[in-house]
Amino acid sequence: METLLYIDYPSWIHPEIFPGVPLLGLIRWYGLMYIFAFATAYYLLLRQMKEGALNSPEKKVTEDDVFSFLATGIIFLLVGARVFSTLVYDTSGIYREKPWLIFWPFDTKTGVFTGLAGMSYHGGFIGGLLGLIFWCRKHKANLWKWVDCMSVAIPFGYTFGRIGNFMNGELYGRITTVPWGVIFPRAEKFSSSIEWVKNFAAEINMEVTTKIINLPRHPSQLYEALFEGIVLGIILWFIRKKKPFDGFLTAVYCTGYGFFRFFIEYFREPDADIGYRFAKEEGAALYTNTSLLNISTGQVLCFGMIAAGITLGIVLYIRNRRLKSKSE
Repeated sequence: METLLYIDYPSWIHPEIFPGVPLLGLIRWYGLMYIFAFATAYYLLLRQMKEGALNSPEKKVTEDDVFSFLATGIIFLLVGARVFSTLVYDTSGIYREKPWLIFWPFDTKTGVFTGLAGMSYHGGFIGGLLGLIFWCRKHKANLWKWVDCMSVAIPFGYTFGRIGNFMNGELYGRITTVPWGVIFPRAEKFSSSIEWVKNFAAEINMEVTTKIINLPRHPSQLYEALFEGIVLGIILWFIRKKKPFDGFLTAVYCTGYGFFRFFIEYFREPDADIGYRFAKEEGAALYTNTSLLNISTGQVLCFGMIAAGITLGIVLYIRNRRLKSKSE
């Protein structure tokens, strides 16, 4: 018997933790992952607080300060993530016509509870940063010192968010023949009569018994959880006590996240209704990568993050040098 060179998406995984159970069926994996993410970020902020990373000569920081700082960031993050998602990724125009639906957690046609279906990382990043700036100004705290600590805490929490996407069976990657490719139930299906589809199925030892088949995809959510979450988090955690100036870790986070995700986007399938922002050829397929010059919306935004991170690092480095020279 030939070994199957792909993985079927586990049948026991559903967006709901308790599917079919009254009230409990409203509890979703994605929402639970957000709770884990925020709890992880809070724990890591407290760790850094106890190390003295947030203290200043004027005031000793308390746990209440840390909680208030994080809570403000979370509120702004959620608003930014949702608004950005509806403005940038929605092509129907419904949210521009009916903006009150942006935060409506029920399907407008069926009335079924869906939560806030559609959250943008980049929108959350912008919103969260604005929230942290607001908090630091209000409490007269050192902005870059506090944002540095948040930058160290974010990646490990972010890991849970991408796991939540995997549990939802969404944001999957392009078709692949790697043995860890996953068949996601909601992915685009292909006609088994097409020659390339037959050859693709034969290469992964897939038995074709239906006219329409589902092909394995890169589990790009898990790639992101690994590199943008765990790997980036480990890098920031180990350099946190060696930063040359306040704001350095924030610059590293922006650049590092943008770098990792830019390349992972080549494995992740772009949204079908948006496609590529820039494409080498018109009508280029989304389910497979035909050219490195086919650039998605996520890659454009990540390029912006890389540029912003490098610029921030240079500006703060020059500023720090000037402050040192004046004090000498």
